[in-house]
Amino acid sequence: MSAAFPDFRLGAVLATSFTGTLSERHGDSVERIPTPGRLADWLAVSGLAVDGCTPAQLDLARELREAIHAAATAAALEQALPASAVRVINERSVRGRAAAVLTAEGERRWQLHPATGVEDALGVIAADAVGVIAGDRDGRLALCASPTCLAAFFDTSRSRTRRWCDMNTCGNRQKKARFQANRRGSTAAP
Repeated sequence: MSAAFPDFRLGAVLATSFTGTLSERHGDSVERIPTPGRLADWLAVSGLAVDGCTPAQLDLARELREAIHAAATAAALEQALPASAVRVINERSVRGRAAAVLTAEGERRWQLHPATGVEDALGVIAADAVGVIAGDRDGRLALCASPTCLAAFFDTSRSRTRRWCDMNTCGNRQKKARFQANRRGSTAAP
């Protein structure tokens, strides 16, 4: 990965990890896929390697990312899913032609068609979003407790009470702010 770009925030759930390619949505936004090549990098580290990506495919990916974020946010808040988000997710899901294949090690790998690799990869991501939002997995959708982030994430913790999309960023930042506020409060007291 190039040092010129922010690190990817990868999780165990493909769809919500994909929405994390734009973080701090309610603060100083951090775009983690600013170029077509960077989208190809993200797809590669997510097990969906493609030969390349065009600016138009990057636009499709960002549209899908925002649709997944909107639908996952609504699901986490137990609200009606936005019709436009559902439409985008469904369109990307049905257009993908990826096939799940089994490796010799017993793991699933996605086989993407060379001519439609990015669209196939987006189809895999969209299909994952359908499963997550529809409740097909053991866990729950939640929103990050950071007021500048509010990222949708999939909580698979035993108690289903996780508060942060990423403990190493949002969680630590919030804990540090609370510690500093407490410290200022204790030094100001007579």
